[in-house]
Amino acid sequence: MTSTTITAARLLGAFDPGTPEWTAARSGLVVTATEAAVLVGLSPWRSPLSLWHDKVGTVPAEEVVPTAAMRWGTRLEPVIATAYAEAHPELLVHETGTWANTARDWQRATPDRIITPAHGGPPMLLEIKTSRYGDGWGEAGTDQIPIAYRCQVVWQLDTLGLDTAHVVVLVAGQDYREYTVIRDPAEATFLRDKAAAFLDSVRAGTPPPLDGHPATYRTVQRLPGAVEDRVANIAPDVAETYRQALMAFRRAEETKRAASVAVLSAMGTARRAEAAGRKVATRSTRDDGSTRALIPHPQLITEDLAA
Repeated sequence: MTSTTITAARLLGAFDPGTPEWTAARSGLVVTATEAAVLVGLSPWRSPLSLWHDKVGTVPAEEVVPTAAMRWGTRLEPVIATAYAEAHPELLVHETGTWANTARDWQRATPDRIITPAHGGPPMLLEIKTSRYGDGWGEAGTDQIPIAYRCQVVWQLDTLGLDTAHVVVLVAGQDYREYTVIRDPAEATFLRDKAAAFLDSVRAGTPPPLDGHPATYRTVQRLPGAVEDRVANIAPDVAETYRQALMAFRRAEETKRAASVAVLSAMGTARRAEAAGRKVATRSTRDDGSTRALIPHPQLITEDLAA
């Protein structure tokens, strides 16, 4: 497959992550596919405010230290791509690079692979993921993928002017699943308009509203400027909101502690707890066998968030 197969975007190049060329293709007043979910507040990793300060340059981008899951996800990507190709001999799987939309140069995307029918037909995208627990992933064969990934895929399709993306996830290192996402013009327009408005706010120097995202808190902490030994008179409503949040947090801690006591008591000497087939928690222990901590199963928390 050549880049001429895709006419709505131009191939900037195939860059290794972390290289100056890779950074340059993603820097400045552009929006990449991984940033699409950030702009609408649906990214678990970044917030609109943290991205805004990154684009403006007031706060250096946070250094991302790859976790074990991230490192293994990168290592497994070609393995999963090969498995997909073996499962679909009717398709050709192509490595690709970073693309820019021809009408909107600021709209960028770096899909994992591009696939084409062996006997002719329009190109499609292949996105490859790994997941430890499968939280947010629906039944295989549907389009039910985590919302942040859906934003990413819709953005990629809109950037390259394609209609179909196949998404593959390997759950827990053994559960292989395939999903299909069809480009929704309304979703694509919504994300595109949000991105254009965001870039306008960067040019105008108008930051997004504050929110409770962890990335927003880290960004505000890292804003430049030496601390002055003085008293700031803040608005009473700001102080009262802070006080109420502290009280609510204390009550939530007490409620959680009581619930943890109840679970530990119900577990007896068991290491893991389930309820009606749903995984609840795991007990970590000290050398003497006593309980160190009760660790909730991640999916117990993400079930409501994904609903």
